Amino acid sequence: MTGGNEGSDKQWCFAWFQATPPKTGTDKAVLVKDCKWETGATITIAFLDGTDEQKELVKKHAAGWTDGLANLNFSWVNGAVANIRITFKFKGSWSVIGTTCKHIPAGRATMNFGWLTPNVSDDEARRVILHEFGHALGLIHEHQNPDHQIQWNEPAVIADLSGPPNNWDLETIKHNMFEAYPRNEVNGTTLDTTSIMMYPIPASWTVDGTISGTNADLSPKDKSFIRQQYP
Repeated sequence: MTGGNEGSDKQWCFAWFQATPPKTGTDKAVLVKDCKWETGATITIAFLDGTDEQKELVKKHAAGWTDGLANLNFSWVNGAVANIRITFKFKGSWSVIGTTCKHIPAGRATMNFGWLTPNVSDDEARRVILHEFGHALGLIHEHQNPDHQIQWNEPAVIADLSGPPNNWDLETIKHNMFEAYPRNEVNGTTLDTTSIMMYPIPASWTVDGTISGTNADLSPKDKSFIRQQYP
């Protein structure tokens, strides 16, 4: 998915708790408490499809969360009963949040990478893989951080996202853009516009000066926060 106007070259994702992908088929630090893994847990991960090149990209960049950071173990396995089940066949990129994956029927994807095409750059691959695995560890989109609720230029956001290429309805826009998470449901830091979990936000979308570019790596706050959450 892409944003509009100044953000028209940006790719967007959905993260959700239900057992099915969003109806559009697509899509810091802040972590949903009820979806957090046990510290030291081994998370099994399987590919439902994909080329060898796609699989190696995911394995390489997903480790960015655990190499010296989160006290978690990724175990790459075969089969449809793994905790995280990855496909590459749908449009866009998306993931369920944290341990929500345990409630999705075996064989169904819990994460999708529709942007890992043969010509993807390593920077873009790292960005999207780290972002989706952030969701898989329980992190939400940074712009929904309740610590600093962004003052949106709602008509501008609605105008951009309701038209091509997103074509989101008003309910989807409100839910994914304007609704912050309740403070009692998350562990979080102050708003980090450099977080890997931050959407690209053009200046035209806010009235309080909040903007964000396309973040391609974990921010210092991402790293310190995930260490604290999984010590």
